[in-house]
Amino acid sequence: MVQNVATRMAELEDEDFHLLSGIDHGMRFSRWVAEEKLPEFSRLDPGDIVYRIDRCMDRELLERKTIQYTGYRLTFEGYDALALRTFAERETIVDVGGPLGVGKESDVYEARSFQPLALKYHREGYTNFREVQKEREYTANNRHRSWLYTARKAAEREYEVLETLYPDVSVPRPVDQNRHAIVMERIDGVELSRAKLEPNQVIGVLDLVLNEMAAAYRAGYVHADMSEYNVFIATDGVTIFDWPQAVPTDHENSEELLRRDIENVLGHFHRKYPSNAPDVDETALKAALVEDTFEAVEQFINR
Repeated sequence: MVQNVATRMAELEDEDFHLLSGIDHGMRFSRWVAEEKLPEFSRLDPGDIVYRIDRCMDRELLERKTIQYTGYRLTFEGYDALALRTFAERETIVDVGGPLGVGKESDVYEARSFQPLALKYHREGYTNFREVQKEREYTANNRHRSWLYTARKAAEREYEVLETLYPDVSVPRPVDQNRHAIVMERIDGVELSRAKLEPNQVIGVLDLVLNEMAAAYRAGYVHADMSEYNVFIATDGVTIFDWPQAVPTDHENSEELLRRDIENVLGHFHRKYPSNAPDVDETALKAALVEDTFEAVEQFINR
């Protein structure tokens, strides 16, 4: 598990960040940055390098490996520290609080500024790098890949999608992005998977979710990973989050992915509320906003 590096930020000095930034730069060219390259990449005096390495190693911000040469690379904690430093310099956030959610592919923390925010670190590839390489198209054509590269590309993709969809689609308002991290509006609510809807609420909530999916399609994107774990329910409606796998509607697989998203949502309601969820065909018809723009969904609805 990746540790919350926010508690260590006050201990770090400018020169520590110079070293971390230099290794970040060097990792664009190789998985492990050779020790003799560190003065060039970090612009630190060679005599200071060993001291800075020791400080960062003690705080678990770096890893070292010796095979044919001694090399270093950032840990996720080191990458987190660089992103936090940038957000602080931009005055995006002033403080980081406790965890809001820790998942397989991201960690989310409470953040504070002029309003309550959420800080999301992408962790794609941390537990199963090979599987993510196969699934994520933004890693497909890159010769040199690493966990950090994959996580950064996921954050860039998600932030781009949120900027496109907000406010026409009920998604968290994007605030800032750096490296593998995103700052966004904090959403209060209950995850759909944990919600206990009354019988008279089932159809209404299902309609809201399908309508937001339709609005996202009209704005140009298919979520491509919809499930009961990606929806918050609150008194004022629903919010759909986690968009790193989203694909544009002109993507060659967008029809199949939208169909799968709808099936996932319907499947949850049928499993949890078998007496109240409508038939698949009837429910899919409620996504009428999609029908006039997506012929494939029309075929799915009427199959």
